[in-house]
Amino acid sequence: MFPEDKGLLSGIAAAKKAKLGPAPSSAPSGGGFPPGMGGLFGPDMMAKIALDPKTRGYMSDPDFMAKINTLQKDPNQLTTMLGDPRIMEVFQVILGAQGMKMQTGDEFKEEQDAKMQDASDSAPASAPASAPAKKPKPEPTPEPEPEPEEDLSNLTPEEREIKEKQKAAVQAKEKGNTLYKSKKFTEALAAYDEAIALDPTNMTFVSNKAAVYFTTKKYDECIATCEQAVEVGQEHCAPFEDRAKALTRAAKAYQKKGDLGKAIEMCQKSLLENHDHATKRLMKTMELEKKKADKLAYQDDDKAEEAKQEGNKFFREKDFAKAVNCYEEAVKRAPKNATIRNNLAAALCKIMDFNGAKREIEVAIDLDEKYVKAWARKGDIEVIMKENHKAMESYKKGLALDSTNAACREGLAKVTAMINYGQANMTEEERKERAAHAMADPEIQSILQDPVINQVLKDFQENPTAANQAMTDPVVRGKIEKLIAAGILQTA
Repeated sequence: MFPEDKGLLSGIAAAKKAKLGPAPSSAPSGGGFPPGMGGLFGPDMMAKIALDPKTRGYMSDPDFMAKINTLQKDPNQLTTMLGDPRIMEVFQVILGAQGMKMQTGDEFKEEQDAKMQDASDSAPASAPASAPAKKPKPEPTPEPEPEPEEDLSNLTPEEREIKEKQKAAVQAKEKGNTLYKSKKFTEALAAYDEAIALDPTNMTFVSNKAAVYFTTKKYDECIATCEQAVEVGQEHCAPFEDRAKALTRAAKAYQKKGDLGKAIEMCQKSLLENHDHATKRLMKTMELEKKKADKLAYQDDDKAEEAKQEGNKFFREKDFAKAVNCYEEAVKRAPKNATIRNNLAAALCKIMDFNGAKREIEVAIDLDEKYVKAWARKGDIEVIMKENHKAMESYKKGLALDSTNAACREGLAKVTAMINYGQANMTEEERKERAAHAMADPEIQSILQDPVINQVLKDFQENPTAANQAMTDPVVRGKIEKLIAAGILQTA
């Protein structure tokens, strides 16, 4: 057996014997030794020492093994043993730090003390509440570094002059901005003019000048300056957004002047440069304003009267389609003229547009509730539309305004006769159809849902005296008559 083999066997035996010692996890955790270092001298590491040719011989030395056993029990004793070169060499083997520069005992101790100091500074979660963790000091805000001066040494004299003028122009513009914010508009204009003179290729200076004109309500000057800014921007390839802003400002100036057509045109041009949602909303608002303004501008009482007389002429000639066109033109010229609406309703009836006729006559009544002819016309239309209960009410309202009105008197008599005749001569199928038509009327539905009316209808069957008493109330009587006229109720 070779001596090396004999040393190997003795080392392995020592490693096995070391396993009988206390577990590394039971090593004291006190002192300044980093956590987990006690595990360096566990059974696995002892086997590693035994297998290394440099250290296996040490394991047959009782003094060495005594130190290892001490380290297993208390890893903090390592700092007292670093003077032993065998311990240093074994420690190097355990760490696997071949070629690593090992620290001296004092250096290692200083490093461990520093690490423990860091560990104590960062307060653990289980630390007492009386020892709060130290807050890290905020890092000082670094001072902004000055912008480096542009190197002009490689430029020609002409190029250098242009650069210097551009820089001076920006300074003049900034001065103008300060004056503008201070509402010193005359001085601001002078500053912007100075910037334009120094650098006529920058449309921003011109746009700023237009802003001053807009604020001071010099809208013509604002529009002209905005157009100049756009020309400069197009010639020198300014950003689309800047050109669009100038056009939008011109649109607002036109709006202030009341020229909504040009304002909308400027918005459209702006959107072609840059599709901006705010500009699009502005244009929609202007379009609504223009529509309303155009409608008001179109109104003319004299021209409305001319169109109405022409419509009357076509009506007498029974050319009802042309009469409708003339009356509609008259309505556009005078939308609040109830008489023209009444004439239009009459013409619409002639061309069988009863819904349109009813719409126009209701507008006429809204415009003038005391217009008796309109109430009579409304009753006539409702008779045609088989709404007899509504026709009765319309005729009665007309008679309430003028009891001598022949159209309302004749209309009421006619519709009353129709109701009585219908009840006596209608077939069951016709009654059902008429009742179904009436049930579609919201007013009839509301009457049928009235609890007072429901009680009266019940009393007609069970307590006629109470029903007759209720009929003395004009409101109740009017509702019951509507149900009868509509064909909902049948009289004997």
